[in-house]
Amino acid sequence: MTEKKHPEWQYLDLLQDILDNGSNKQLFFTSEILAQYKEKGEEPPYIRSVFGRQIRFNLQEGFPLLTTKKVFYRGIFEELLWFLSGSSNIKYLVDRDVHIWDEWAWKRYHKHCLENNPANDLSQADFIAKLKTEKENSEFVQKWGDLITIYGRMWRRWPASDGREIDQLGWVIDGLKDKPFRKSYVVSAWNPDFIYAMASEKNRSEVPPFCHTTYQFAVTEGNRLNLGLYQRSADIFLGVPFNIASYALLLLMVAQVTGLEPGEFVHTFGDAHSYSNHFDQVKEQLNREPRPFPTVKLDKNIKNIDDFKLESIKLEGYNPHPAIKAEIANIGGY
Repeated sequence: MTEKKHPEWQYLDLLQDILDNGSNKQLFFTSEILAQYKEKGEEPPYIRSVFGRQIRFNLQEGFPLLTTKKVFYRGIFEELLWFLSGSSNIKYLVDRDVHIWDEWAWKRYHKHCLENNPANDLSQADFIAKLKTEKENSEFVQKWGDLITIYGRMWRRWPASDGREIDQLGWVIDGLKDKPFRKSYVVSAWNPDFIYAMASEKNRSEVPPFCHTTYQFAVTEGNRLNLGLYQRSADIFLGVPFNIASYALLLLMVAQVTGLEPGEFVHTFGDAHSYSNHFDQVKEQLNREPRPFPTVKLDKNIKNIDDFKLESIKLEGYNPHPAIKAEIANIGGY
């Protein structure tokens, strides 16, 4: 009898697929970022990408937190809780020493200062320190900590044309409790009114167009709740390990509050890529063997999606290989 292949091999095989079969693509840098690379004597990176891939994880077989490198799981959990709150202000994360979105908030401020008052400009580190020390209701935090169009706002406070804010995820959860087998339980983050030249001048922001465009819940036999994510653009080495664990955790949470059993997380990619300055790290990871997946236990007393806290989530049995550090490629734009 053939031994079942560890599900993490799907991810590793995708990394190898990109190295072997991907197309090299130029990135679009601002002149400021290009000058930084020139000053360091470095060539700016490019991406190598494939299109149209899919991986899937059965949550009955463990929690898909990658084991071939250590993943910053507290940051994943805190970020998801931030999304679920419907907030778009990064102070929540900054106060908890999670710095996933620091750059995007700082870039808005930096650009504004360069165009209007260069004397007020701050380094990214100083900007984040100011966000942390200022009170949540201060003018600086409210104006410059807000990413405006981030996932949490789209999931929980979609801005309707008539002025309403639509709680897409809340609607889905209510529906799953009442009519679980409907096919319409979709949450979308792709709002053209905020994206590229499609956006009105009033709504245009420095946040990039959403990579996670839409996700859908579906119930199958045995009252199994499944979640499918379509990700239009995916940094497979750095970003996707976070994304897999985040949506798997979302699936566990929604299953609990709807009284359903967690099933599969199905992750579908449009452009799946790796940055050229990560190729060595990718090869290092490919030389490692996956270890057993950990498990996640949620506080069983929680019946409302808004009641989850960090202490409600317990990760057990995580024994990964050491972390592999890689520089984030700053493209300076979308």
